[in-house]
Amino acid sequence: MKARRQTKILELIKDKRIETQEELLNELRGQGFNVTQATVSRDIKELRLIKIPAGDGNYKYAIAPQKNPIIPSDVLSIFTSSVTSVDYSFNIVVLKTHSGMAQAVCAAFDNVHRPGVVGTIAGDDTIFIATRGEEASLALVTELKRFISSGKV
Repeated sequence: MKARRQTKILELIKDKRIETQEELLNELRGQGFNVTQATVSRDIKELRLIKIPAGDGNYKYAIAPQKNPIIPSDVLSIFTSSVTSVDYSFNIVVLKTHSGMAQAVCAAFDNVHRPGVVGTIAGDDTIFIATRGEEASLALVTELKRFISSGKV
């Protein structure tokens, strides 16, 4: 439940302008999550969310910049608990996930600007990652497998 809630938080701050914990709490409740302010506060800390200027003098939540990790450490549990296999064919990397988790994993992956990645698409339990070529696919698969087996960024 925590992984799904935190994935939803990442999706919400990407898609909407969330300025306060209360707004985030209300959005989560509107999505069917039974959460308290304390839980939202812990999630914000664990996800390392920051407030950035929204352009009109106000601030909004955003994901803190990462130093080029393959997957941000704040979504470590989502990724390692959801991905079941990684493979590739030419310039397409294929991630298999538990049923219903592909969209969440893909959203987390999309938040990291990865060199050599052209784009992603997710279904229910499968993610396709288009790369610039077979060499980029092999490098990405190697890093993803290492990441999954070690549980580290």
